[in-house]
Amino acid sequence: MSSLVNKDLRFDALFNSASIGIIVVNGMGIIDMANHFAHELFHYPNNEMIGLVLEQLIPQRYHHKHVKHRTNYNEQPQSRPMGANMILSAQRKDGSEFPVEISLGHFTKDNEKYTIAFIIDITIRRANEELTKSLEKEKEVNDLKSRFVSMASHEFRTPLSTILSSISLLAKYTQTEDQPKRDKHIDRIKSSVKTLTDILNEFLSLGKIEEGKIDVHKLTFDLYEFIETILYEMSILCKPGQDLVYEHKGDKQLYGDSNLLKHVLVNLVSNAIKFSPENTCIKVTTEINQKKTSITIIDQGIGIPVEDQVHLFERFFRASNVTNIQGTGLGLHIVGRYVDLMEGAIEYKSELELGSQFTITLPNQEF
Repeated sequence: MSSLVNKDLRFDALFNSASIGIIVVNGMGIIDMANHFAHELFHYPNNEMIGLVLEQLIPQRYHHKHVKHRTNYNEQPQSRPMGANMILSAQRKDGSEFPVEISLGHFTKDNEKYTIAFIIDITIRRANEELTKSLEKEKEVNDLKSRFVSMASHEFRTPLSTILSSISLLAKYTQTEDQPKRDKHIDRIKSSVKTLTDILNEFLSLGKIEEGKIDVHKLTFDLYEFIETILYEMSILCKPGQDLVYEHKGDKQLYGDSNLLKHVLVNLVSNAIKFSPENTCIKVTTEINQKKTSITIIDQGIGIPVEDQVHLFERFFRASNVTNIQGTGLGLHIVGRYVDLMEGAIEYKSELELGSQFTITLPNQEF
């Protein structure tokens, strides 16, 4: 008899001296046992947790789901170790919430199933994780600013120099017969201003994406007319002998965000023009069927080196063979993010000196 008493005393000492919350729940979800640490954790006086329904320790908004999880666990109980990527919310007696990790075990006594939960408060750890994330984010922002300053100092220099020199030369052309020369420099100024505007727009777009301020607004529009208009507007960028060709198959009505899609297509087509030589064809094909919409841009340009392709959609990345061609390295990154926002996918194929092909696939949805 004394041996049994000693066993009970040892168990009680172990149970109530543990520096971790321990709760035993029966098959009905009623708390059968709770150690001292669990009472302190949930701010209940000693033994007051006994007899409570387990859901009283969980925020109200999770009650319905938790009852279902508890029922499923009782039907097929299995041990769950601590730190199994299960960060949960617990509720103290006063209604305040705190994050916890829970390890589960189970046993049967007198033909009744019991679940034993080991609970730790991870508030400090979560705070440290949030601080680490915040510091990493701050470092990322600082790196972004540094790269922007470096890029801007390079990319802004050329168009600004062009504008300055053209304005200086314009002042010298005072005769009527000098109008063609004036027109030439006016066009150079317009082109340089457009370049600066494009760079700034890319940074504004990136900022909005990073801040989660890009909303998707879907409507029904004629894809064929939409593409025709974009290509007409972009034809002025074509080099001598370059030709924009468009083909379409299937239905013409698309339900999607025309603003985001326009930004994506303008970027991809302008890249095709910029990185393709004179006297080449840039082909755009679209197809709408019951399941998806596909848009493909094919060029005969300089292509992308194989070793660079894995980094293609990263911020500020520029392929090793385009260093002498103006650009921020943000365009394809923004394209990829916009396609994600439209719940689509983008694929590409490219061979050095043989050209590139980009295909956007968008899911068709009812409208």
